[in-house]
Amino acid sequence: MNLPSRRGARRHQLGVESRARAWRRHHLRMAVDSARRLRERPLASLMTMLAIAVALMLPAILWLVLSSASLLDRNLDDSAQMTLYLSPQLSESRAMEIADRVGGMAGVDATRLITAAAGLQEFQQRLGTGDTLALLDDNPLPATVVVQPSSRNPEQVQALAEQLDGLEGVERARLDMAWLERLRQLAELGQRLVIALGVLFACGVLLVVGNTVRLAVESRRREIEVVTLVGATHAFVRRPFLYSGAWYGLGGGLMALVLLFAGRQWLSAPIDALARSFGTHYTLPALGLGGSAFLLCCGTLLGLMGAWLAVDRHLAGIRPR
Repeated sequence: MNLPSRRGARRHQLGVESRARAWRRHHLRMAVDSARRLRERPLASLMTMLAIAVALMLPAILWLVLSSASLLDRNLDDSAQMTLYLSPQLSESRAMEIADRVGGMAGVDATRLITAAAGLQEFQQRLGTGDTLALLDDNPLPATVVVQPSSRNPEQVQALAEQLDGLEGVERARLDMAWLERLRQLAELGQRLVIALGVLFACGVLLVVGNTVRLAVESRRREIEVVTLVGATHAFVRRPFLYSGAWYGLGGGLMALVLLFAGRQWLSAPIDALARSFGTHYTLPALGLGGSAFLLCCGTLLGLMGAWLAVDRHLAGIRPR
């Protein structure tokens, strides 16, 4: 009684393995066949991939521009400072005590004391008046403490400025964060613009792939009717078109990467020369390995989605006769 049971279980296990092998073989055959059909029409395939590449490139370029602005934002964060103007009556030793006290407070990264004499000397150098200001009876400039906040959050820095403004010996705390807040607002606007353009061009990729796959479905309508008549499921019929959409998306992503690399190489030399003329150095940002993989994944997934939508819509209207 146990023998037939074991034999039946073994037959069932072999049947599952056979179906799995057949499923894998069919996927591989459809992937290869889809790639072969694209090679048979190289011009049409390249035009479709180029349209996808352009749709993927534009949001990527804007994202790189925002990444460059983020680097600038981080560099400018390092110079975000507040200035404490001390009372003119304070002695230099008392000013040093205040600077040390402020440097030990929470939320302060570093402090720098500028004495009244050092401030007057720096003012003379910038003004270019020589020793003219030395004729004054009294130094009109107070001692100042330049404070580097540890936080870059505008609310926290503002609260720190109000706290320092109430210290004894501090006449006024001036905060230089308005320009940084404007820069952050521009960065936020740019991020939303990238998202909007990304969604818009993703819809464009779906339309391009969907229209191309729709034409392929129409050209193979008789073949689809025959295989449906003999019992093929929609998943079986849909599979080669999905691979075609994936190949289109992957090819478009690769072309976008090539165009981005070529454009970066073309623009690097004049931009570097312009930066050197201003006494600085600037390198165009690149997508990197992670960004390139993300772009390829987006292109492939969009190609799959566009093909799926097009095939499902047209398979519903195809009936075997």
